[in-house]
Amino acid sequence: MTDTPDAVQGLTPLHGRVAAVWTRPETVLDDIQRVMELAGYTEALPAGIDTLLKINISWHHYYPACSTTAWQFDGVTRAMLEAGWQPEQLIPAQNATVVVDPKLGSVNNHLVSVADKYGLEFVWLYEPDVKWIIYEPESELLALPDIYPDGIEIPEMFIGKSAIHLPTVKTHVFTTTTGAMKNAFGGLLNNNRHWCHTRIHEALVDLLAIQQEIHPGLFAVMDGTIAGSGPGPRCMVPQVKNVLLASADQVAIDAIAAKIMGFDPLSLDYIRLASERGLGIGDPEQIEVVGDEEIAEQNWGFEVGETFASRGQKCIYHGCLKPFEKLLLRTAIAPWSYAASRVYHDAWWFPRYGRPRAQKIIETTGWGELFKQYG
Repeated sequence: MTDTPDAVQGLTPLHGRVAAVWTRPETVLDDIQRVMELAGYTEALPAGIDTLLKINISWHHYYPACSTTAWQFDGVTRAMLEAGWQPEQLIPAQNATVVVDPKLGSVNNHLVSVADKYGLEFVWLYEPDVKWIIYEPESELLALPDIYPDGIEIPEMFIGKSAIHLPTVKTHVFTTTTGAMKNAFGGLLNNNRHWCHTRIHEALVDLLAIQQEIHPGLFAVMDGTIAGSGPGPRCMVPQVKNVLLASADQVAIDAIAAKIMGFDPLSLDYIRLASERGLGIGDPEQIEVVGDEEIAEQNWGFEVGETFASRGQKCIYHGCLKPFEKLLLRTAIAPWSYAASRVYHDAWWFPRYGRPRAQKIIETTGWGELFKQYG
């Protein structure tokens, strides 16, 4: 790995640096602190600034690799408190989707016990007391103005706060991989964010540009203790990998995660476009990996694949039903698609495939034992 080029304007010395460490259940909290220190979290996040802990609830069930882990949430919170932040300055936040209940997800993923341990209060961004405002970006955006011609709404409370993203290492049916950049999707945009799937790569680049305008500091801690291969973010095959990543560069951390999963980062449009626009470093040859550097040379051979549901979604966004996209997703008949997704994922796929896979992880691995302790 080579050092980040100094010629990239607007990037700090922390951009282009990704920390990677091996971990195990017995040491994971200390390992999270180590990976954050290696990535320079106290340099990236201004002291004394309220900081969003942007958790990821991709499903209201516990399914390994799908959502922020309890130990990830725990380790990051502990590190922030030890660095001087107060509990009231740390704000775990997540929005809902039309098919996922994040409150239920925070319970089933044992995040509530962590919040209670430290006295943190969740902010659910869909509740009526959270104010959303029309934001006028300074940057020239690629897609969001077309998707939301009436204005881009974001939570007013995000402005002026730093943000730490807490994604997992996993694949995704629309973006191939998902990580720090995609994690903003569940916070900065409202429940209609599925409208962006037609132009998802450009939308993620736009969201990163907005984040760099509104957040004094940005950081990410990515959990690869159990990673997901397959039709993510839900219908994956979980695999124990014992890896943690951290970076102040949302593009670089996603690039290294994609590389170790077995994908060419610059073949993924959201990484390539963000890198080309100077929002981070997407070329692995220009990224400095610190810590256990050999992790960046891994190739897990992950694949994405499809499910019946993802094929139907892609048919609407990109295929034969594309002419009817607005009718199907932006009118009074839209709830039919939400109901169909719930029936497929919650009533059929999870009982048949998801629950047995989750139970196997819980009963046969050290991470499963640790998960039960957080219960």
